[in-house]
Amino acid sequence: MTTFPGSPRVIQGGIVLVDPDTAIVQRVIVLQYNPDTLTRTLQVKGVTAEAGDRLEATRLIGPPAETIKLDAEIDATDQLEFPDRNRAATEVGIHPQLAALETIVYPSSQQMQANNTLAGTGVLEIVPMQSPLTLFVWSRNRIVPVNITEFSITEEAFDPNLNPVRAKVSLGLRVLTINDVTFGTRAGSIFMAYFQRKEQLAARNPEGTLSALGITRIL
Repeated sequence: MTTFPGSPRVIQGGIVLVDPDTAIVQRVIVLQYNPDTLTRTLQVKGVTAEAGDRLEATRLIGPPAETIKLDAEIDATDQLEFPDRNRAATEVGIHPQLAALETIVYPSSQQMQANNTLAGTGVLEIVPMQSPLTLFVWSRNRIVPVNITEFSITEEAFDPNLNPVRAKVSLGLRVLTINDVTFGTRAGSIFMAYFQRKEQLAARNPEGTLSALGITRIL
């Protein structure tokens, strides 16, 4: 499908997996279509004031807990019209795209086999398996470390071999803040860069006036 020559280039959102120690990029997953909506919820982290301790009511103990929800669509219908150019879509539909997302929340098979081997040798305490650091990228203004907390897939159409060819993936993400990670980690550094960018954007917001609110003073 062609686009109007003067149309601006639309960047895509996606997920990047990086090594938590070296920040080396391990995998980039680009969303085929940008979701129409993206829901963000911020839960304020304030001090829970004890009875009679009114001085604590306006204090914040850290950044809010931010969650992100989105629905991503994956569709191979157009690719199936040109099987010679899209052999993967013809042979396995959108299984590769779904698997790329699903394996984010799996430990690797090598890790699982290694732990099973350790258990077989009598090791009593198995260290939880380290996963890559997951970054949600939604333009250069939003690059945040996240944990995937919700993941559901609705497969909506299939080819004659029952390979899915159209699906909707619903993701729930929780932003990792310095309440979850330390300042010295890659995740902590990326979160602070995200937060500082938010402050920079806030500074560009035109300053309001009391008169715009229909008042001349507060007290």
